[in-house]
Amino acid sequence: MQLGSIGRPWLFASVVMGLSFSLAAHATGDAALGKKKFYTCYGCHGIDNYRNAYPDYPVPRLRHQHAAYIVSALQEYKAGDRPHPTMHAQASSLSTQDMEDIAAYLQGPAPIEPSSKMVGQMPPQVATCAACHGANGLGVAAPLTPKPPILAGQHEQYLIQALDQYRSGRRKMPVMMGMANSLKSEADVRLVAHWFASQPSPLATATPDSQ
Repeated sequence: MQLGSIGRPWLFASVVMGLSFSLAAHATGDAALGKKKFYTCYGCHGIDNYRNAYPDYPVPRLRHQHAAYIVSALQEYKAGDRPHPTMHAQASSLSTQDMEDIAAYLQGPAPIEPSSKMVGQMPPQVATCAACHGANGLGVAAPLTPKPPILAGQHEQYLIQALDQYRSGRRKMPVMMGMANSLKSEADVRLVAHWFASQPSPLATATPDSQ
């Protein structure tokens, strides 16, 4: 993957993501209600370094994640497009407004803005991912709707698990399936996950007291 390959994946991703998640981009959530509705989620997502049982990986950090991404992820779990029985059960109990409220709470008052701050030299394997997620995992200034998730500072093992599921087709988001399969080996997957996990990040565990 060379830096010159960014343009076409970015254009394709922006169009498909805009079509896939347009509903999430237009609704508005109530953060105060979302904090109350998130109470059943604290048991996993509110504990630092809490791990999924099988396969074994840390549950993702959600505090300060983009609200639109949280909604789209919950919709995918509800529809069965992401394979996780517990998350499917949780998401299936939520209305669209519930999802919007929870997402508003997790994001906080304003979305995280992209920046150019990086630690280290970006590996060439990250170039295609950087087209939408930013070279440092904090996103890009281009108007993608909705913005892709923040990857900076996310658990490395969680990112590996997500990429593996996109590569195998277990997660069924078409753009990410294509992008993940552009990584040719497990070594590439691990390198990309390590890069984003090691970048400075606003992401945090969503404890009841987190701000």
